Amino acid sequence: MIFYDIGYLKEGNSRQQHCYKVLRETNILEILHSYNPVVVGTIPIAIDIEGSDIDVACCTENLLEFRDIVRFNFSSFKDFSDHLENVYIANFEYRGLEIEIYGEPVPTFMQNGYRHMLIEDRILRLAGAKFRDDIIALKRQGYKTEPAFGILLKLKDPYQELLNLVQLDDDELMSFVAQALQNK
Repeated sequence: MIFYDIGYLKEGNSRQQHCYKVLRETNILEILHSYNPVVVGTIPIAIDIEGSDIDVACCTENLLEFRDIVRFNFSSFKDFSDHLENVYIANFEYRGLEIEIYGEPVPTFMQNGYRHMLIEDRILRLAGAKFRDDIIALKRQGYKTEPAFGILLKLKDPYQELLNLVQLDDDELMSFVAQALQNK
């Protein structure tokens, strides 16, 4: 599946290349291999800004076991913190880059973070460079990624409505995007 092999980061922009090195040096993907880790978020689709983190989504049926493995392997990293409720989230820093590991009992390819990234990537590819620049500008103004897409595409509930767009083929999606941008 797209984005499951991080080789594209090695050939990407300087921030993506740094992300690739950090992932390799920390061995996150190898250590968490049995949890089907996938890098999601803004860095893979090149709409990250200063301070954006590396998000690693994982699938686990046993959150306590997953927490113990993450703690064992990463708790010595700078600024490590974690919490567990219905999902497990750990954060830490390495080489100036914040890393967030996220685990929930849902296959990674079905998690909202991954699904949002896929539709956002499709929209960015179809809408072009100005749209990408506008998203980045909104993010620099303090908007989170999905609300930024929501503003440009006139979505009332961007978190849900972006997921609804997944079902559209590229022609339908481009038509939707063009209509939203035309009505600015």
